[in-house]
Amino acid sequence: MKILLIKLRAIGDIILSTPVIENLRLEYPQAKIDVLVEKFAMPVLESNPFINKILVFDKKIDSSFGLIKKVRNEKYDLVIDLFGNPRTALITFLSGAKKRVGFDFRFRSYAYNILVNPKGNEIHNIEFNLDSLRKINIPIKTNEPKYYLSENISDEIKNWKNENINANDLKIGINAGGGWEIKQWKSESFAKLSDKLVENYSAKIFLFWGPNEFEIVKNISDKMKNKCVLIPKTNLNELAFIIKEMNLIISNDSGPMHISSALNLPTLGIYGPTNPFLQGPTGEKSYWIRKENLDCIACNKIKCDIGNICMRELEVENVYLKSKNILERELNVKENI
Repeated sequence: MKILLIKLRAIGDIILSTPVIENLRLEYPQAKIDVLVEKFAMPVLESNPFINKILVFDKKIDSSFGLIKKVRNEKYDLVIDLFGNPRTALITFLSGAKKRVGFDFRFRSYAYNILVNPKGNEIHNIEFNLDSLRKINIPIKTNEPKYYLSENISDEIKNWKNENINANDLKIGINAGGGWEIKQWKSESFAKLSDKLVENYSAKIFLFWGPNEFEIVKNISDKMKNKCVLIPKTNLNELAFIIKEMNLIISNDSGPMHISSALNLPTLGIYGPTNPFLQGPTGEKSYWIRKENLDCIACNKIKCDIGNICMRELEVENVYLKSKNILERELNVKENI
């Protein structure tokens, strides 16, 4: 049996789809299970032991026709489209697969002969994805997202880790980037939070950044009264390699936040325009915080016309107290004041 799962992007969304992959493997241990993703997201899955092959879509060079041909040549028996945009619907429709599973999104439903009722505004994204398996009577044995670390880490990053990360330190990672600008807590707030963690816990603060985010962390570093460490430029797997060394990750809603949660690290997600009940970090060590009692909270917009108050008015003290509770509960670490 040959199965294709389609989930083109984004980093966090792909991580939240990994329970689908694992449940497929548990049900069909001898099947060939492939996944189609965009090129930038391939590292998320390249070490996943439940996948046979990753089909890569490079938007810069691949045409939709070429991608359709690539999929048809594989002769899949089952295609599950978890992405559901016009391109992936067409790919699924023309895949040649006997069973084509997808969500009943308006005109795109033509592409599938097994339709799943989309409950995206009712249930967490993990369960939304798993509904595709429930529809075809595959039992759900796990709903935990997983991120498998790569062994392909450069010597430069390994050496940096050895020089900067000490097992005896309380290591707190700050990830201040993340997709849309209105999902980002203020740099001044991250700087004040980081200073309090240094002063009250003797924490060593690591500032994480990805493409086009260096100026954000440089701004935080400049505003801090205490020293911090800016991680070096990394690829996605190297970023995860460093995240794994942290005792706590505090992050905006972003890919690194979901990597941390999937690695089962204590993780605090900072939320505003997105909904943590639908897209938040999961697991016993995962937490989130937001500015409550706002009529516009979780608006899911990518632009804000009223000054991004959900992020601007989220108080440093509240995030600090949440961090304090996590440090005490998960690490048994007390304030040194």
